[in-house]
Amino acid sequence: MSKAPLLELRNIGYSYPGHNSSLLDGINLQIDTERIGLIGPNGCGKTTLFQIIMGLLKAETGEILLNGIAMKTEKDFQSLRRKLGFLFQNSDDQLFSPTVLEDVAFGPLNLGMTPDNAREISIQTLEYLGLKGFEERITHKLSGGEKKLVALATILSMKPLLLLLDEPSNNLDPTTRERLIEILRKQDLAHIIISHDLDFLASTCSKLYTLHDSKLIRCEEKQVHSHDHIHPYGDHPHQHGT
Repeated sequence: MSKAPLLELRNIGYSYPGHNSSLLDGINLQIDTERIGLIGPNGCGKTTLFQIIMGLLKAETGEILLNGIAMKTEKDFQSLRRKLGFLFQNSDDQLFSPTVLEDVAFGPLNLGMTPDNAREISIQTLEYLGLKGFEERITHKLSGGEKKLVALATILSMKPLLLLLDEPSNNLDPTTRERLIEILRKQDLAHIIISHDLDFLASTCSKLYTLHDSKLIRCEEKQVHSHDHIHPYGDHPHQHGT
């Protein structure tokens, strides 16, 4: 008998309350060790899909399975949220403690670690992300890029099995963006990244999907590539002439 995938979406459907048309319709996806990029226009349902995976929204049809077990109750999704790391699009929505160390240690403490162990793993995580010495910094006074890395630290400190990253490269300076790429490339973790930045996805993902007309569609592999030039296709999947 084959091993169940880490995360599986089966026939997920969702509509906004009061709307007749489906935002998501028959979404199916399996992820185990893959690194997946997810693209699509604003409002197509990408963030909504992440919220459904995390149990923050309830799908109208279908089911979410973690290691082959269907997530049905709030208790099930509480268990799932301990295993999946969700990086919000806006870091200010994720950071709420006065200091960086308190923010990063909150998750490990919530998992039942002792204060000493939570502090140790939080310091190690900050150092791993190049944030050594940030422990007592005031969170709301950090730059946008620093907040993004601290928000990432808050989920990595919980040792997740899978990362869900919503527009992680938005508004980052080039140095922080490159640091984030390096971090994600050396992480031995599966991830799904929502982004409009195709070069960022090309540097961090091996598969690319798009949400189009409520459906999840696999893009051709040759569309996942990185380059440094300007062309009229903007941030849409495209091909280069030979």
